[in-house]
Amino acid sequence: MSHDDHHHHDHDDVAVRAAALEALLVEKGLISTDAIDAVVDLYENDVGPQNGARVVARAWVDDAYRERLHANGTGAIGELGYGGFEGDTMVVVENTPEVHNVIVCTLCSCYPWPVLGLPPSWYKSPAYRARVVAEPRAVLAEFGLELDPDVEIRVWDSTAEVRYLVLPMRPPGTESLEEDELAALVTRDSMVGTGLPLSPTGAAA
Repeated sequence: MSHDDHHHHDHDDVAVRAAALEALLVEKGLISTDAIDAVVDLYENDVGPQNGARVVARAWVDDAYRERLHANGTGAIGELGYGGFEGDTMVVVENTPEVHNVIVCTLCSCYPWPVLGLPPSWYKSPAYRARVVAEPRAVLAEFGLELDPDVEIRVWDSTAEVRYLVLPMRPPGTESLEEDELAALVTRDSMVGTGLPLSPTGAAA
């Protein structure tokens, strides 16, 4: 068994154990499914993505920091206090007008937890993991992201060793915004590559 296969086997084993523990706690009345769902939602949509949003916003306002992100993603992200389990080796890929990046884990659901929180259910689904590699433009369109035909789409496959973070393009009309205001525009999907940051008016850029 390869290292990657062993990692994914361990990952699946942890998921089964977690599901069994959850069922037992609910059965004993020690915790409700609503409470579990609330915690999962918090980490999936708020806590983790906020960390990544701060990384992106810093890169938007600080060219030297952006260069460090490209040179050593793990180290630059660590400068802001984010790292550890599921984020040991981070590679940051930057979107440009000519290139759009999207991340996936075709073997399992490896995901940069320190900057994005828990992976959403669609990221773990076999359909996304298979189709985004074979037909990325069609999959992105289903997310509501229509890219011009001349934009190259690059798909990055996360592994047990390397995880990716997409650095989206800064929305136009944000030149006067402070770093915290910019971070509020960064969505989880824009850091996966299946969406774009919000515009200053609240719509997708």
